[in-house]
Amino acid sequence: MTFSSSSVARPQVLVCALTRSETLFSPIDRALERYCTVVLSSDAEAFFKTVVRDRFSIDCLILEQQPDLERIIGRLHREAIVLPLVILTDSKTDRARGLAEPSPIDSIGDTSRYHTAEVELAQSKIQELPQSVDTAIANFLKLSPQSRLPHQSEMEFGVEDRSALSSFGETLAAQQQRLSDKLRERLGYLGVFYKRDSQLFFRNFSSEERESFLLELKSDYRDIILSYFRKGSDINQQIDAFVYKVFFADMSVSQVLEIHMELMDRLAKKLKLEGRSEDILLDYRLTLIDAIAHLCEMYRRSIPKEP
Repeated sequence: MTFSSSSVARPQVLVCALTRSETLFSPIDRALERYCTVVLSSDAEAFFKTVVRDRFSIDCLILEQQPDLERIIGRLHREAIVLPLVILTDSKTDRARGLAEPSPIDSIGDTSRYHTAEVELAQSKIQELPQSVDTAIANFLKLSPQSRLPHQSEMEFGVEDRSALSSFGETLAAQQQRLSDKLRERLGYLGVFYKRDSQLFFRNFSSEERESFLLELKSDYRDIILSYFRKGSDINQQIDAFVYKVFFADMSVSQVLEIHMELMDRLAKKLKLEGRSEDILLDYRLTLIDAIAHLCEMYRRSIPKEP
């Protein structure tokens, strides 16, 4: 079991691959460089151990076409693991399926084994693996929760495994929601930086617009401060909404700091007038750090992937 070096540089999509030979490790790693974190394995048991443990973190599986592929897929079914899948086929497999010139990305459809959203990719086109992963994920998210397992896999299940079949729709729906939420969180800001409207940037506002916008931001931040340590508050959503406005107005971290310091000064004067200690305000440094971290992460994710 190995991790690709790209996992350190830009972890974005987590892919787990099982191949018969480690000779495919380097081609897979190169194809997905700067795009995915890749876990590669040539040992089925190690592969399953990782997939079972990280089923709620993995975004896509890659399986090489091999004689025991049906058994591997059957085990995934029995473990109730439902994820996007790319199957790497070889020339012999392509010819057996009657494909003189196989399409580099081929949705399997009626010949599916895992589910009807799986995707095939000829090994000779492995450089197009990123597109295949994208297609597999997109197909998976569109897969109907009413979908059934392929007929062959149903026949292979014993009576004791029928519960896994009956819960397939529920498992699929849960995984789709989890994957959708995770991708929106991890990938949703990529490329957004260059899609923002510069006319909505703070520096391009009129003086009246700037004053109005700053008042709105200060009011939002004051609400965040008042709710930050309150149990049951939706503080993360409040910070996200605040950061969203700051981001699309192309404001800097220093401007967020100014908003924080101005509010702290006002609160300090109020506490002083009431004869109370200002030390409590020190705790709200955590609020500032939290807001700045959210904003920096949004800017980081907005930078397009390297070519």
